[in-house]
Amino acid sequence: MSKKVTVIGAGNVGATVANVLAGKNIVGDIVLLDIKPGLAEGKALDIWESSHINYFDTRVHGYTDDYSKTANSDVVVITSGLPRKPGMSRDDLIGTNAKIVKSVAEKAYEYSPDAIYIVVSNPLDVMTYTAYLTTGLPRERVFGMAGVLDTGRFEAFIAEALHVSPKDVTALLMGGHGDTMVPLPRYTTVSGIPLTELLDADTIQRLVERTQKGGGEIVKLLGTSAWYAPGAAVAQMVEAVIVDSHRVMPVCVMLDGEYGLKDVALGVPVKLGQNGVEQIIEVDLNDEEKKLLHRSYEHVREVMQVLDDLKLF
Repeated sequence: MSKKVTVIGAGNVGATVANVLAGKNIVGDIVLLDIKPGLAEGKALDIWESSHINYFDTRVHGYTDDYSKTANSDVVVITSGLPRKPGMSRDDLIGTNAKIVKSVAEKAYEYSPDAIYIVVSNPLDVMTYTAYLTTGLPRERVFGMAGVLDTGRFEAFIAEALHVSPKDVTALLMGGHGDTMVPLPRYTTVSGIPLTELLDADTIQRLVERTQKGGGEIVKLLGTSAWYAPGAAVAQMVEAVIVDSHRVMPVCVMLDGEYGLKDVALGVPVKLGQNGVEQIIEVDLNDEEKKLLHRSYEHVREVMQVLDDLKLF
């Protein structure tokens, strides 16, 4: 219980990460940090006051913009950034959030150079790239949360369609976070039974398309981005690192030749443990799957180029 996790950004996603992680009772301290006075303090206190009710011992602390309190963290989760506003272009959003993530990563790294960094800020793929460039850490220690959320959505939709427990569904997705993600029904099973034997091609395609637009579906309903599923997804990744469980899950990581791709932050299946990304797993893709992954690669590279053109590094 001596482990320490810092969550930067006490908004809906950050606070949910802290709450879910506290409930797992696997770390000694969680630090919640935000620039808005009182926000992190209030949410941290609220979570701590549930400790007896939810039976956990993890101490949750909130601070306003004091990075010294994050010192010696084992894992740092970065959720900071602004949502896209009406009239704001994608390039505007990248420019704004890249500066925020760069600043946050610099300050966190000063106090926790040995930490594992998990990025949640959007646009996810390029913000992972931003944190990777900022910290100068090996790619194994700076990666992004996208695939765990996307597979969670896909698995939930499959469970709903088949009227089975989501616990029995294991899905795999790759690629960028968004419309160009690459769900892999061929590698998706229900208690070991291939999905392709349980659902027809049209139904599978409908579920794939719903998964690709999963974030947008939530935004239309709420008027803002999701937070329960994203927060739980991050907490699951943190848990894999903290308890060194070697869980296999899709994360956004810089590729260096895997799948024939280089110099891109893209979602692929990895083994997660105390050293971060301990192995990048290369599954055999057919021609159609390779085509979809390459399309996703081209899209993400285009977005990363926007960051490169800003000359922040």
